[in-house]
Amino acid sequence: MADFFDEFGKRVSDVASDLSRRAGDSLEIQRLKGEIRSLKRGNRRDFEDIGRSIYEKFTKNEIQDMDMIALCEAIEKREEEIEKYEEQIVRIKEEI
Repeated sequence: MADFFDEFGKRVSDVASDLSRRAGDSLEIQRLKGEIRSLKRGNRRDFEDIGRSIYEKFTKNEIQDMDMIALCEAIEKREEEIEKYEEQIVRIKEEI
């Protein structure tokens, strides 16, 4: 009878451990998705700034592509971070 309770206790412990890991994975996925949303908001802001800047330069006949490099690099960096976070989400989901 003691073996039954030992085995039962081990299984309950295993199930609890698995549920805890899954909950942690779900929280990590939500955190990563939050990071992605934040990065995308930053990109939208910079896209708006690029458009506004280009239009202002256009109205003054001063369009020079070199002025846009900093904003474009920031967007590119965030796109790389988004891709990294999306890959982490895929890996976590594969473990579930």
